[in-house]
Amino acid sequence: MNQNDIKRLPRLTAILTQLQAKRLVTACELAVHFSVSNRTIYRDIKALEQAGVPILKEEGKGYTLMEGYRIPPVMFSESEANALITAQQWVLTNKDSSFVKEYTAAISKIKAVLRSNTKDKANLLSNRIVFGQNADHNTTSTYLSTLQLALTNFNLVKIEYYSPVNNQTTERIIEPFAIYTTQENWLLIARCRLRKDYRAFRLDRIERLSVLSQLFEPHNLTFEEYFETSLKKCSPPLP
Repeated sequence: MNQNDIKRLPRLTAILTQLQAKRLVTACELAVHFSVSNRTIYRDIKALEQAGVPILKEEGKGYTLMEGYRIPPVMFSESEANALITAQQWVLTNKDSSFVKEYTAAISKIKAVLRSNTKDKANLLSNRIVFGQNADHNTTSTYLSTLQLALTNFNLVKIEYYSPVNNQTTERIIEPFAIYTTQENWLLIARCRLRKDYRAFRLDRIERLSVLSQLFEPHNLTFEEYFETSLKKCSPPLP
């Protein structure tokens, strides 16, 4: 094995990880990610195919792995593990309890594949990192995980939402579109069928929520277009 092959192996492994992490990935995206040419990516894909990796190409869309094919668990470097542990300590201060629960479960699975030495260091680090925000671990919402699933599965959601503007609670049927966070609260952007427009809903003001079996058509609007439209209206629309 020559020197070029040795340098190429980590990239081939990383390309496999990218293919497994995303439904579709283009040669251009891979080329930009690894700072190489498209031609180099084509050669890498061919090398993986020759090694027996079942890579499928969807014309005009990109590459994907054959359904059901899985590579062995990825081994994290110490620096990568430290980054995940640091993120975990920040997540633990989050005010949505469902987010904390799901991320903690995911981190436990990640720790399970760490080498023993790296695992010990990660556990040490988790006890030596402290975030000052929300030190008392106060929670204001429990709906983030449920809304994430509704968003990605295009389920309508019925909520009872409190508005301090008029001190009233109203029932809404909404189409989840995007989620973003401030330092204090999670907000859901959704098309409200009552207002017939997009609105931003604070999760801590949702008094009751249920996911409906009825589906809605995916939105053509992008996140950037939503904010551009909101800015043109001078101020975000009130729920």
